[in-house]
Amino acid sequence: MSVTAPSADPPPPGAKPEPPIVGIVEPASTAAEAKPVPIPAAIPAPIPDPVPASAPAVGAARPERETSRLRRLLTVGGTIFGLFVAYQIVVYFVAYTDDAYVRSDLVAVAPQITGRIIAVHVVDNQVVKKGDRLVTIDPVPFQLVVNQTKAQIEKSRALVKVAQEELLTATAALQASTSAHTYALEQQRRYSDLAQKQYAPVEELDRTNNELRRSAAEMTITQIAIDKAQTSILAQQAGLNLAIAENATAQWNLDRTVIPSPVNGAITNLTLQPGDTGTINIPMLGIVDADAWRIMANYKQDYIRSFTIGGEAWVWLDSEPFVFHRAKITGIARGISRDPGIDKLLPYVAPTTDWIRLQRRIPVTIVLENPPPGLKLFMGADARTIIFTP
Repeated sequence: MSVTAPSADPPPPGAKPEPPIVGIVEPASTAAEAKPVPIPAAIPAPIPDPVPASAPAVGAARPERETSRLRRLLTVGGTIFGLFVAYQIVVYFVAYTDDAYVRSDLVAVAPQITGRIIAVHVVDNQVVKKGDRLVTIDPVPFQLVVNQTKAQIEKSRALVKVAQEELLTATAALQASTSAHTYALEQQRRYSDLAQKQYAPVEELDRTNNELRRSAAEMTITQIAIDKAQTSILAQQAGLNLAIAENATAQWNLDRTVIPSPVNGAITNLTLQPGDTGTINIPMLGIVDADAWRIMANYKQDYIRSFTIGGEAWVWLDSEPFVFHRAKITGIARGISRDPGIDKLLPYVAPTTDWIRLQRRIPVTIVLENPPPGLKLFMGADARTIIFTP
């Protein structure tokens, strides 16, 4: 037996090597049994990749790609610059902000007296008119005070009348004492002349002198009584005036037991119930004023330069989308607070990020012109405003 070696031709580059082909030759016993020895077929050589026709063709395509890339960059840059210029032109003539909201006045209704609430005449979110009854406080204690002050008035009037009668009595007594004093003075003069001429005894002169002194004293007493009566009249009249003032105060308090609505509007967040105690000057319910609706729009400070009072504006209400309402500018704030906080006289408006610098915003008050009937506004609702600047 013999082994045949594989072909000496090397395999092509990158080709998987093939296993060697081994031919086994058996010894021939006879010529008829002899078989031909298999010979492996020759493996064809791999065909190499085609070589580019010429190297200069690659160098010619590269400048074309660079030119196309530059053209695209210029197109994109020009488009961005054009959009930026268009945006600046638009914002120069059109002032838009979505930092706006609907605002009204919230009237806090507080009792002017303290007492137990016996009736609440409204419900939450009810629309009320100015003068409608809202709450009733128990009037009985206040009615009793009114009755008491009326009685005090009658008493003071009686005391004034008594003082006036005392004055009349003292005045009459003064007139009598004055007459007696005049008579005593004449008698004293007569007896003094007679006593000097010794036509009358000295005892009669002493008697007339005593009568003169007594009449003078009575005049003084009656004058004091008159002054006292006049002072009493003033005091009693002052007491009468005080009683009248107390009665007016008591009547005023009694009238405040029924609390009316001070404005047209809608009740909001009502939690008051009969049996609660109303405390003086402490709010117990709120009313959103229906006659004070306005839009507060916070505009960037670089827009404010061209705004004028009475200028035209357009308002989009988020509570009524896709409808623009004609409006006018009624106020432009002249100052804002740069520090957040509450209970400030100047409003605080949070700045917004514009590139790097934080733009401050100025509140602008806008009022709707001829709003359609039935338009519902909600305090605190979002809005958007547009103002076309000249």
